[in-house]
Amino acid sequence: MNWPLFSVIYSIAATVTIGVFIVATLVTGFNEILHVQIAVALGILVSIPAGLFFTKKVGSITGNEEGYEA
Repeated sequence: MNWPLFSVIYSIAATVTIGVFIVATLVTGFNEILHVQIAVALGILVSIPAGLFFTKKVGSITGNEEGYEA
């Protein structure tokens, strides 16, 4: 696994997913702090498989699937 690539893709995916979940939470009327915290937790959990998936895809395109080689 290419951990440097995963960390970059995960940070982008987590930011986007958490933002989408928070906006959806607020638009549907769940505007209490507990609901927003649940949306953040779900965004973090959903971003892990998404980050893994896109890391494998980008790694296979670039030919650097195993990680950083100096």
